[in-house]
Amino acid sequence: MTGFQDRMLRAAKLDVNLYEEVEADTGAIRQAMGVVVLSSIAAGIGSIGTGGLGGILMGTIAALIGWYVWAYITYYIGTKFLPEPQTKADLGELLRTIGFSSSPGLIRVLGIIPGLGAVVFLVASVWMLVAMVIAVRQALDYESTLRAVGVCVIGWIIQALILVLLFFILGGAAKPV
Repeated sequence: MTGFQDRMLRAAKLDVNLYEEVEADTGAIRQAMGVVVLSSIAAGIGSIGTGGLGGILMGTIAALIGWYVWAYITYYIGTKFLPEPQTKADLGELLRTIGFSSSPGLIRVLGIIPGLGAVVFLVASVWMLVAMVIAVRQALDYESTLRAVGVCVIGWIIQALILVLLFFILGGAAKPV
């Protein structure tokens, strides 16, 4: 377990070498999934006042689905639309690096402290976004950080559009009675 904790800490410290390490370690997929689960549980605990206990379970399931969808979208954009000449990646590399980029999300557990929730979640979100850009840059072998930012922004827009579409399809647009 010490190796897992060390990797999470290094990911949160934005250690570029860690992201290269997990990109190459095909056995790190379970660890990456563990980071996503722990981060979502921390978010659930941090927002327990608004989401309740059921929110933790649903949030964890949503986080796992979101992680996979986000990695797939990022992989597709980064390798098909915006590759650099040296870009060579597979979906597993993105799943592992992006999974570890959720490490800073563990601080969201501090959102349970009255008055700190919004600040903690904002800091965690920005920190996780920076980690994700590093993860994408390393997984896609980009030399340009700006290109990695572009891939993340385009992916975020696409994922947001998909979520809005699903919201309307699954009844979010129900008519009031």
